[in-house]
Amino acid sequence: MTNLDQFKKAKDAAQIMVRLKDQQIREVLLDLADTLEARTALLLSANKKDLEQMKESDPRYDRLMLTAERIEGIASDMRSVANMETPLGEVLDEREMPSKLHLRKITVPIGVVGVIYEARPNVTFDVFSLCFKSGNVCVLKGGQDAWHSNLAGVGIIRECLASHAISSDVVQLLPPDREAARDLMQADGYVDMLIPRGSQGLINSVREESKIPVIETGAGIVHTYFDVSGDLEKGKRVVFNAKTRRPSVCNALDCLVMHAERLTDLPEMLAAMAVKDVVVEADELAYSHLKGHYPDQLLVKANDESFGTEFLGFRMAVKTVRSFEEAITHITTFSSKHSEAIIAEDAEVIARFFNEVDAAAVYANTSTAFTDGAQFGLGAEIGISTQKLHARGPMGLKELTSYKWLIESDGVTRS
Repeated sequence: MTNLDQFKKAKDAAQIMVRLKDQQIREVLLDLADTLEARTALLLSANKKDLEQMKESDPRYDRLMLTAERIEGIASDMRSVANMETPLGEVLDEREMPSKLHLRKITVPIGVVGVIYEARPNVTFDVFSLCFKSGNVCVLKGGQDAWHSNLAGVGIIRECLASHAISSDVVQLLPPDREAARDLMQADGYVDMLIPRGSQGLINSVREESKIPVIETGAGIVHTYFDVSGDLEKGKRVVFNAKTRRPSVCNALDCLVMHAERLTDLPEMLAAMAVKDVVVEADELAYSHLKGHYPDQLLVKANDESFGTEFLGFRMAVKTVRSFEEAITHITTFSSKHSEAIIAEDAEVIARFFNEVDAAAVYANTSTAFTDGAQFGLGAEIGISTQKLHARGPMGLKELTSYKWLIESDGVTRS
């Protein structure tokens, strides 16, 4: 079967999806969640084949890895999505016109949603559950690194669909080669929306080459600014969690922006980082305050590439600023508009940070690790949009809908 054949099947399957009732969709997702947990051994076996092809030192290794606990988490998110209210058929606007027209504006599926992603097999399940619940067909293009995991996952999904007498065409898994990605980006007339999830390079490539409307997601160059009014104990907890919880994900901290008047607190702020072997790339002022208080083998002087880098591992930059305004300038210059945070006790400073920082998620005294669809009460996420049109931030069910106008009258004509 060619890639074009799969696109055609996906387009035809969109008509199948609009005929399904929400109760059917719910039953399939709940059944699939149970099946995933029952097939844990099969998924782990497939995932092991992928892991054997990647070095553990690769920042993507943690993203690629499935565990029994992570599969339970995937199933739990799927149950959450299944039990959420359908986003379809919501009346967004309703009015009676002087011309005797009755108008309703209602939510409808996007249609066919394509997703290009790298070494993250959990994305296969997140995308399917969200697309299926919102009445969309999904076309999946995973990377070579996760091919065995994705193939096993889609196989389980299709078996579950078949057991409910629903066509397996509502989910398409493309080959992991670059040709499939190029074909997907050119599938105008078959695919309605394309979402790249992965590195900045992948996102840039899709944005430049795609003939299909693109929603940019994934790349996160994340900052936390420690203000002169910041509470040290809060800062220690928040910064440590944001950097070390899962350093390979897009909401992980990349750069601590430190007010110069609080540099004496920097060694204590970062002390716990050394336990996790976090390499700190510090500018000159920060370096001078850390020297002798942070392990020499983990402390290096920052260079031009230290800032504006998504590290995806146990590495972070430290930038010293002398004012709130300088902090905002630095963040504005290097931010990917994903997630940004401030540690401060001054309410006016927090209010200014909320107002002046341009990002999808802006935090005060809180770890950026919370930028996640499940944590935002969305059940799961299909990605975190860093753009402003159509969707921004974690994308859940509502972000996978469009709308149409329904117009009724008793034979009204226009003069």
